[in-house]
Amino acid sequence: MGIYHSKMMTGVLRCLLLLPLTVWWLQMNNATAGEIRVLSAGAVEPGILKIIDKFRRETGHDVKITFATAPAISKRAGAGETVDIVIAPPVVLDEWVKAEKAAQADRVTIGRIGVGVMVRAGAPLPKIATVDEFKQSLLSAESLVYNQASTGIYLEGLFERLGIASQLKSKTTRYPDAAAVLSHVSKGHGNEIGLGATTVIIEGESIGLKFVGPLPEEIQNYTAYAAILAAEGAGSVAAREFARYLAAPLAKKVFASAGIE
Repeated sequence: MGIYHSKMMTGVLRCLLLLPLTVWWLQMNNATAGEIRVLSAGAVEPGILKIIDKFRRETGHDVKITFATAPAISKRAGAGETVDIVIAPPVVLDEWVKAEKAAQADRVTIGRIGVGVMVRAGAPLPKIATVDEFKQSLLSAESLVYNQASTGIYLEGLFERLGIASQLKSKTTRYPDAAAVLSHVSKGHGNEIGLGATTVIIEGESIGLKFVGPLPEEIQNYTAYAAILAAEGAGSVAAREFARYLAAPLAKKVFASAGIE
């Protein structure tokens, strides 16, 4: 009993001695691991989610991301939004700088994304190799679907320039974001054509979509995307670390694999 009691007391004392060290380690771990709040345009979603996953595993920092359309992100600049990093087209980030919600110097280039054409899996592929083929395919389609965000704003102007806006208007359905467009086209019927950012179309092939290809180069439009530290994130070590991570060669490689040039 004496030996057993002695060993038990030794174990208890060892635990008591290690307790302060354990508490200190947990406090230090909580201090170094931070939460980063990101507000991002949806077009970069396929690439940014992969990067966030890698960043979490490498650093232990938690990243909470919210996706929204570019117009919505622009409006939120003056709405008291509490975020650390904003990812959007440069013109949208300019609104955050003007509202003094971010600093121009704290900007990181992400890349650019073009516009593409999609149909549901198994549907006939429209011809889009030339501008004339693209126009004829749109005019021949039973319906047309695209969003009201950056891509949709460009397409609206493009159809006006091509002289086909009035013919397309009655058979066009537009949604606030890309997710709704993908869902509509994947469940559609007949000769229906969808348009959107190439990144989200490629990602959407897993839900029954077919990426036909990008717009002809003569009428292609690339939307640039960048990240900026918001005022709330400027003093966050974790947020600055994530901003640097977005500019690293590994992140560029991941973005490229997702169709972000």
